[in-house]
Amino acid sequence: MFLEMIKLALRAVRRNLLRSFLTVLGVVIGVSAVIAMVTIGNGTAEQVRSEIARLGTDILFVRPGQRAPGAPAEAAKGFTERDIAALRNQVPDLRAVAPQNVSTVTVVAEGENRRTTVIGTNDDFLAAQDWTIESGSDFSGAAAEGGGDTACILGETVRRALFAERDPVGGNVRVGNVSCAVIGTLREKGESSMGRDQDDIVLMPISAFQRRVGGDSYIESILLAARDGVSTQKLEADVTALLRQRRNIQPGQASDFEVNDMTEIANAVTGTKSHLTGMLTAVAAVSLLVGGIGIMNIMLVSVTERTREIGLRLTVGALERQVLLQFIIEAVVLSLLGGIVGVVAGLAVAYAVVQYLAVPFVIAPWMILGAFAFSALIGIIFGYFPARRAARMNPIEALRHE
Repeated sequence: MFLEMIKLALRAVRRNLLRSFLTVLGVVIGVSAVIAMVTIGNGTAEQVRSEIARLGTDILFVRPGQRAPGAPAEAAKGFTERDIAALRNQVPDLRAVAPQNVSTVTVVAEGENRRTTVIGTNDDFLAAQDWTIESGSDFSGAAAEGGGDTACILGETVRRALFAERDPVGGNVRVGNVSCAVIGTLREKGESSMGRDQDDIVLMPISAFQRRVGGDSYIESILLAARDGVSTQKLEADVTALLRQRRNIQPGQASDFEVNDMTEIANAVTGTKSHLTGMLTAVAAVSLLVGGIGIMNIMLVSVTERTREIGLRLTVGALERQVLLQFIIEAVVLSLLGGIVGVVAGLAVAYAVVQYLAVPFVIAPWMILGAFAFSALIGIIFGYFPARRAARMNPIEALRHE
């Protein structure tokens, strides 16, 4: 009997194919939107985790924060070379302490120019970020960092843009308005997993950057790398305690700086993604509600059109619960068909988007099963009232219906 009811339901759908498709269009849109957003969100989160793994799980970032609740972030002063020296000398678990000041500047050489990222730092930046010198030397090898002499190391993208296949070491480039001696080049890394060109950079000694490019003596952020086997949680606590002491922050007062490890950054990104996905999913749920109302509407029309058929069934012995079940099954089949089309459409859209964004295509099986379950629930909820109306018809009055 149950299989016969399913066959009857499919026959009713096939009999009015266009009307059935338009009826479940809301379900299709809602399910496809949810599937697409969750799949794209999962791919983005996986990309972030991959990027974090490539940068290393032993990395800490220190940045100035708010001086007091409600104050702008820039109210907190930056760091100094003395802070860098204190971290290097008083926190033994650190293998690298690299200051970072960043600016976007036009670099010019031999009639060519390129707008690129210039980072003021020291040799520890190379160690922390796992950079290798391709040719020439680092800052300490050129005796540039200590005296603050203007020198620079070019990333491969910048080198290729300005010098083509020539070796730039020993030559000069102009960084903004500053003439800079090229002391080395970096080995090519290529694009990051987020699509950023890692080789599109120029490194300068932090002291030269402050004097000639940045124009102030403060350090914007500090990149820290832990020694092998050292917990970043312990290291974060040690760094926080030292910097609070150096910045004269009393017990009970909030720190005016932030110390974040890669795990915290990844959790913040994925948390933001989850909130955004949840909000957009709630919006997509409105389409499912509209689809459910459409199903109820068309089932009421179907009951009216088939009044004589319902009366005949009741007359020849069909029970009310059998008629009720038949129309509920029809509503569920209709809704499930919309769910199937929605899942296929959602996965197709998600695949196209992740290919464009160059992120992994991560399917969430639980979401697909949830889409089918929710579609069935929509059919049951919005199909019950028309089915109940059909089941409670008076057989004699139904047979008289024109």
